[in-house]
Amino acid sequence: MPISTNGSKPSTNDTTAAQSDATASARGPWAGLPGTTAKLAAVFWSAVLLSDSILWGIAGVDPLASFPGKLVLNSFGALLTVGMSALLFWMRRRGILFKAAMAFVLSMACAPLYSLLDFQVYSLHMAPEVPAFEWRNFGFTMVSSMAMFFGWSCLYVSMVYAFEVRDRERSLAAAREEALLAQMRALRYQANPHFLFNTLNSIAGLVEEGATARASRMLLSLSMFLRTTLTIDPLQDVTLADELVLQQDYLEIEQERFSDRMGFQVEATDEVRQALVPSLILQPLIENAVKHGVGQSAVHTRIRIRALRQQEVLRLVVENDLATTRSPGGPAVGLGIGLRNVADRLRMRFGEAGRFSASTVDGRFRAEIELPWRTG
Repeated sequence: MPISTNGSKPSTNDTTAAQSDATASARGPWAGLPGTTAKLAAVFWSAVLLSDSILWGIAGVDPLASFPGKLVLNSFGALLTVGMSALLFWMRRRGILFKAAMAFVLSMACAPLYSLLDFQVYSLHMAPEVPAFEWRNFGFTMVSSMAMFFGWSCLYVSMVYAFEVRDRERSLAAAREEALLAQMRALRYQANPHFLFNTLNSIAGLVEEGATARASRMLLSLSMFLRTTLTIDPLQDVTLADELVLQQDYLEIEQERFSDRMGFQVEATDEVRQALVPSLILQPLIENAVKHGVGQSAVHTRIRIRALRQQEVLRLVVENDLATTRSPGGPAVGLGIGLRNVADRLRMRFGEAGRFSASTVDGRFRAEIELPWRTG
């Protein structure tokens, strides 16, 4: 019966995005706040200047003649909002009600200053005529300017809150990424002790049989194989060509032990060999073929590795003859930990785009991987 494993689909750019978020988080959550505040202030006070010009133009005041005065007034207002923003940022860890109350108090404090300058600018505009100071008009200006400053305070508090939320999201993404990487490393390295145990047992068996020359060659090959695998980043993709070279080295190690009843072949075009695959993704499949195919058979057993492209999908197939005549002392069928590791790696890396299946077809055991077609 075929066994198939699929998983939920994460974004294929999760790793890159998480690393970018982690880098931004390392600079601190407030790295971009000054620049964003300056842009927001520029938009806010430009909108105030434009609306004042339009409203006073409707009231009969020449917008061009009053523009210099409005520019001075709004520039002063922008400076006041800088001070307000600094105080609100200092109180960012307080509760929302406290910050709302302080925004109201700061708006009350800035409104008279802004209103007084507004009257001075108006007086200069009316020169040489000296306008009379009227408390009623001053009160109207106070109310409108206070609403304006309170509106700015609300915008700024919301922006600070947005920065805090984004920083928390980055921290959570970084934590999720670290957990995922740790799990992938664990799954990837879980196969190494199994392979090393089997190979050392093979070498010990050759020594016991007196085949010291073959044992020496096998030990040297093992040393070269381990040196290569230990330098590979478990999260770094490699070309299929490099992966196949490494697996052929492994098969040649095993062939030293089973030279009388093991053969293998690799079928892959030059185009397919340039595809990118997770490092050592084929290792558990080939180990399984050697252990449960060659290791349990008393006759010659063939292992076949095929790689082919089907549109935007890369298919990797490892097949081995099933043992019709079991060798004496052949190992019992294992729990399939290596095969489950392959399925887990594909699920975590590619989601639904990665698929693993295992089945028996025409007297042969077939393990098959499907993953997205990618090249460097």
